[in-house]
Amino acid sequence: MSTTTSIRIPRELKKKMDELRGEVNWSEEIRRFIESRVEECMQLRALRRLEKLVRTLPQMPAGTASRYVREDRDSH
Repeated sequence: MSTTTSIRIPRELKKKMDELRGEVNWSEEIRRFIESRVEECMQLRALRRLEKLVRTLPQMPAGTASRYVREDRDSH
């Protein structure tokens, strides 16, 4: 199911869009742009939440990562 959304655009822009009506499917173009923008915003929101979560994690002592890498290499 879909819904209708209206926007206001300058009259001159509408005239130019009308000139290109046979070449451009404006509904599809706008729909794709909105879908893309929504996905981008959702990803940014998720990234901000992840960054916030990471900031709450306790810090590891310096050298911990390299120690784990060395231990893993030596175990093989």
